[in-house]
Amino acid sequence: MMIDKDFLKNFDQRMKCVGRYSVLCSNSFDKKLWKEYGIETRDEQMNMLFTLLLFIMEYSLREENCTMDEIASFVEEVSCGYYGRKLNFERSQEFARFMVEDILGNSGSSMYFKAFDYEKRTYQDINIRYIDNKVVYLENGVRRTSYYLTDEGYNMLLATMEMENNMKLSVHEMLFKMHLEKADYNRAVDDIKNIFGQLRKQSQKIEEAMLAVRRNALSYSVEEYGKLVEDNISTVVETREKFRLHRDFIEEKIEGFEEKQMNAEEFTEKEKANLGNLRTIGRYLTQTLDEHQRILGQHFDLKKLYDEELENYSNMTLVQRFPFRSDVYDKILKDASLLKNADKIFAPLFGSRINKIFNPEKMMEYQKKLKKSDVEDESMELDFDEEKYNREKEQSRQERMKKYEGCVNVILEQLVIHKEMTLETLNISCKEEERERLLPTAEIFREVIIEFLTAGTIDIGTIQKEQTDYLMDASEGFVLNEMLLAILEDRRYRKIGKIHIFPMEDGKHVQFKNVMDEAGNRRNFKCSNVGFCYEER
Repeated sequence: MMIDKDFLKNFDQRMKCVGRYSVLCSNSFDKKLWKEYGIETRDEQMNMLFTLLLFIMEYSLREENCTMDEIASFVEEVSCGYYGRKLNFERSQEFARFMVEDILGNSGSSMYFKAFDYEKRTYQDINIRYIDNKVVYLENGVRRTSYYLTDEGYNMLLATMEMENNMKLSVHEMLFKMHLEKADYNRAVDDIKNIFGQLRKQSQKIEEAMLAVRRNALSYSVEEYGKLVEDNISTVVETREKFRLHRDFIEEKIEGFEEKQMNAEEFTEKEKANLGNLRTIGRYLTQTLDEHQRILGQHFDLKKLYDEELENYSNMTLVQRFPFRSDVYDKILKDASLLKNADKIFAPLFGSRINKIFNPEKMMEYQKKLKKSDVEDESMELDFDEEKYNREKEQSRQERMKKYEGCVNVILEQLVIHKEMTLETLNISCKEEERERLLPTAEIFREVIIEFLTAGTIDIGTIQKEQTDYLMDASEGFVLNEMLLAILEDRRYRKIGKIHIFPMEDGKHVQFKNVMDEAGNRRNFKCSNVGFCYEER
């Protein structure tokens, strides 16, 4: 029976990834000089080589010169500080030169890996090169050789670890920019496709998060939410402007090629291919910018949904829920004799007294006014003083904001005293006057705690920097970060650097008694226990 062999397409490209490691191992394992530097096993060889490659990558990403002197100093520090091998600088320089030139550079000889191409039914020679070098002149005019990673080196190292999404995007953007500068538009097409794929994954992650929040907001942790929000902001803020500039650059290039195509007698096949690749890149850049806008919209949708779901949950803390299928149906299916106790489950549903009886006949009756209006003319003229209304509205808003401020102030005062505390601690330790400020109304207190929980971790330095970097209008309603910035100007809180807020895992509830609600009624209410702690500046 013949089997469709579509799964073997692009097999040579897969083997190219394998070849990067195969050639490196082949170059390294046969060398005897390793033992002269205290390295006995193959595992130690691989650890040392990849440590060195990461060091070179760090300099390449920073676009700084990486000479043999820098590499030797690093090798000396790592060998002595981590591996316990005492090498002087001269010995470290020999060791570094051995790894860089003999193993990674293969003593100047080209390195190839044979990968079978099932479509062409033959082996293809794939060139492997991890590092390259260039001549640089230092500040004093001394000529040196600087080493940097090639595309192959980047791809091999990036495949060794699952990076953060924003880091992946930055690296792909850097490779994309490098290929554009070298006019290697064929590779640039692959780069922009990878970038677009990363943005699509980020958008999908937000959709999955929204679905998880809709199902059960408590199953989606504050840490997961914070990490996703950070990824969203870094994805949009750090890369959007770069891609807009790339699109402008590509449009100029396309115009240049099109003008040359119209005016020149000969337009080579290579130029036609470049024009086609540039148009593909332009389309993907436009889609990439659209995807940025979509992620930004999803980010705010997720924030709104998460806030609403947490607020709804806080309103229902007194309702005890359980999965009916697993706790009732599944147990009865396993043991039918349990049906004799079914009345114990359902009886409470019918035990309460019904206060009112609904009469369906009343639905069909014509609804009449119970009392005639004293004024026949239903139209009414209002004398509306807009200025007075706005003044009263602003006064009401300021009074409410003072209540929010008082609540946050009490939490910070107690946090400075205890350094680590919970809502239960607040409930016990607050005096009468502090308690009045902490609980002006049940609704205000609940909103403040939800805002703290949603934030998860509040870095005071970061929000102060954001305030200085960006000109933002003050919000009319309660915004926790804005209020914290105003309150933390007080010298009492100067040592607070970062605040951590987290749900307590003990499952206990804290009961606050005799608390006023917005309607002016006094009542008791329960809420989940929440922990607070802070790090000093």
